[in-house]
Amino acid sequence: MALNLDLHTHDRLREMRSGSPVAVAAAGTAILGLTWAVRGRSSGVFGPSVWRGKPGRKAISITFDDGPTPATLSLLDILDRYRVRATFFQVGGNVAAFPDISREVVSRGHEIGNHSYTHPNFAFKSPAFVANEFTRAQQLIVETTGVQPRFLRAPYGVRWFGFRAVQRRLGLLGVTWSVIGLDWKHPADRIAERVITGARDGGIICLHDGRGNLKDPDVEPTLEAVRRILPDLVKKGYHFETVTQLLCPMK
Repeated sequence: MALNLDLHTHDRLREMRSGSPVAVAAAGTAILGLTWAVRGRSSGVFGPSVWRGKPGRKAISITFDDGPTPATLSLLDILDRYRVRATFFQVGGNVAAFPDISREVVSRGHEIGNHSYTHPNFAFKSPAFVANEFTRAQQLIVETTGVQPRFLRAPYGVRWFGFRAVQRRLGLLGVTWSVIGLDWKHPADRIAERVITGARDGGIICLHDGRGNLKDPDVEPTLEAVRRILPDLVKKGYHFETVTQLLCPMK
């Protein structure tokens, strides 16, 4: 339903300018439908996607976007301290800049997902552009780490036409999140509070060990938040799993 609305959004906007109440309502519906299709965490309009695992188990995944960066090494040490395995959605350009750190993520037992090559906003980009971004990142991650990512996450959570085709060709499942820390703009206490209060069985947490294409960003608020989040959720009875483990629990 949302996809059909998307294809006629421009027509609805033209009608909206006519001033007709019916046209205004139709345009508003089209815009809402497009917004949900593009950024809705449960939307599968542009390709298969998940935003949480099945409830009923005290399991949760913590994921990190935009790395690798030098700060990733400090994050790995924190995760080791609590014996937590995470999923890292890596940017191809950052993998190219820090191949040893990308390999270190794998050697510590974590999972890697595809987060595009240049971290663009995909809205209004061509299907060929979408395909090139994820294909380049997939190839580089495989060449660098020997690992074939099974998941992708769109930068900014923005999906668009072309996702379904490239996901099918590369064998990738889209992953969004059930709670996001907004750690690029909040201090550690607010990040931790958002994540802890939003944690649920089968949840997928989204944080960042990088900041887009920046090669050496300050992510200390994220690191401090993780130091608070992990022991708190462990105390509440949660155990941490990679996205693969969360979606495909062992019997």
